[in-house]
Amino acid sequence: MAEDKDKLIFNFNTPESSKNWVSVNDNVMGGISDGKFKITQEKTLLFYGNLSLANNGGFASVRSLPKQLPLLKDESIVINVKGDGREYTINLYTNKRLTAFSYKQSFKTKNNEWVEISLPLEKFRATSFGKVIPKAELINPTDIESLGFMLGDKKPGTFQVEFKEIKAKSK
Repeated sequence: MAEDKDKLIFNFNTPESSKNWVSVNDNVMGGISDGKFKITQEKTLLFYGNLSLANNGGFASVRSLPKQLPLLKDESIVINVKGDGREYTINLYTNKRLTAFSYKQSFKTKNNEWVEISLPLEKFRATSFGKVIPKAELINPTDIESLGFMLGDKKPGTFQVEFKEIKAKSK
């Protein structure tokens, strides 16, 4: 049961929830990875596909469409996730992309097991084309307008990860 300090950011209660999400894969740079998503009958977001390293590829992602997200400085993003044992990245995108394209933090999934993972906002690191930008400013929560999940572990093959809901939680 959610505590009073939890805020729902995204849930997947209706098939229309998919209208808030889009796939972005390495084909934007010539790769051939195939990442897709769907809202399941169990009311989860399922991100799945095939990661390929061909043609200098190597990433597949799904992200929310831009909108102001209700996040505050001392909060964590909490995800309920069932994966395939691979390591994924959560990316936060801001409306100010002067220095960083996104802010990221990695998380490891357990094979076919639901786990709750808490990702403190202060631990997200500024990145540009996947590389951490040293000495970049910490993310300003009021600038966050989108979040996404990416696989880029350089291990070709099929993948599957599922999310029940995405929340923000105060410390």
